[in-house]
Amino acid sequence: MNRGRRMPARMLGIALLFLLIAGQAQATGNVLMVDMKGTITPASDDILSAALERARAEDSLALILLLDTPGGGLAETTEILRLIDESKIPVIGYVHPEGAVAWSAGTIILIGTDLAAMAPHTIIGSAQPVQLSPTGGTVPVNDSKTTNAIVALIEEKARKHGRNTTAAREFVLSNLNLNADEAKSFRVIEHIASSPEELMDQINGTRIKNTTLITQGADLKLFEPPINLLFLKLLSDPTIAGLLMLIGLYSLIYGFSSPGMGAEVFGLTALALGLIGLGFNVNVGAIFLILLGLGLILAELHSHTFGALAVAGLICVIVGSILFVPTSFPEWYVPGSYQRSMALALILPSLILGLFMAFAIYKVALARFAPVVVDVFEGEEAVALDRLDPKGYVLFQGEYWQAEAEGTVEMGEKVTIMSREGSKLRVMAKQR
Repeated sequence: MNRGRRMPARMLGIALLFLLIAGQAQATGNVLMVDMKGTITPASDDILSAALERARAEDSLALILLLDTPGGGLAETTEILRLIDESKIPVIGYVHPEGAVAWSAGTIILIGTDLAAMAPHTIIGSAQPVQLSPTGGTVPVNDSKTTNAIVALIEEKARKHGRNTTAAREFVLSNLNLNADEAKSFRVIEHIASSPEELMDQINGTRIKNTTLITQGADLKLFEPPINLLFLKLLSDPTIAGLLMLIGLYSLIYGFSSPGMGAEVFGLTALALGLIGLGFNVNVGAIFLILLGLGLILAELHSHTFGALAVAGLICVIVGSILFVPTSFPEWYVPGSYQRSMALALILPSLILGLFMAFAIYKVALARFAPVVVDVFEGEEAVALDRLDPKGYVLFQGEYWQAEAEGTVEMGEKVTIMSREGSKLRVMAKQR
């Protein structure tokens, strides 16, 4: 009887010991972190894919997306969501560091991660699709087909992960913005953590994708993309890619007008890099207008239209630059303020070129319409470059002139110009 009574007590002790050991269990693997700061571009997909491959190879416990982005390509965003859904390794979205934002496409990515977290004083939201207006402002996109598709996408991601679908919908329909405390209270995210280490402590024991995360004390490693992906990330920034395109086109102008300086090679290289950065997704009409404008400006350099061709060419370049700005929705899914910044960065070089062309046309007009100045040679002094007996050459105001002297003049002697007959000067030895 005593032995029978002692058995439950012994089993209870064993269970308590097991729970104690489990509660103090430390992580034995690493957690890989991926820097997703900046615009979401085609390079972002490749970097995440490479990071997931590394995480699988190292048997990482989880992968953290460090988000600080104004948004980016919608196609790239959906590809990132697909990679997250297909990954067997838990993917954690973390808006970090303090002061970071995850707007537009960044908000959708955060909602689509397996666990969502934010650092204090960070912001998510501003996911209403907008596009630039002709006056430079921004207007909401009224294409209900596209907007409804995005609403359905973000709602479904929120529903899948047990998050607030109403808030998710309002991110898109009314540009809702939430800080970390509001996002957690509205069940948009699960955790608020000041650092990745604190986040690891908070999510320890959470079960995701049939895996219980043992992340307390986990080794945090920052994924370092290969050099080719880093270079592609730099090129694929829409502002940098657009500037490369414009610099390349302007270099071709200079190269065609002043051959032999190497500007043509530089221009073609910049154009190629810009096309790679934009993923060859280029507005053909904008390219046509810019090329037409450059052709008119080149024609102005070899004509006498007093700036008419240059003005027409400049207008084509500026209009083409406006159309060339890579902010059209849904290809680029970013807030209006960021679109304006990109537009300014790409249009400003065209405006600078316009000011330069206006100044050049003004100077040419002054020269063409200035009164004719009669050359004054009589009585001026020149130097004999060789022996004039009586013909030879003299140096006058830094130029070589044929000369005919009255009498003989030795080389190096100074002469006085008596008259000019076409391209020949009549001179006489200077009186001493």
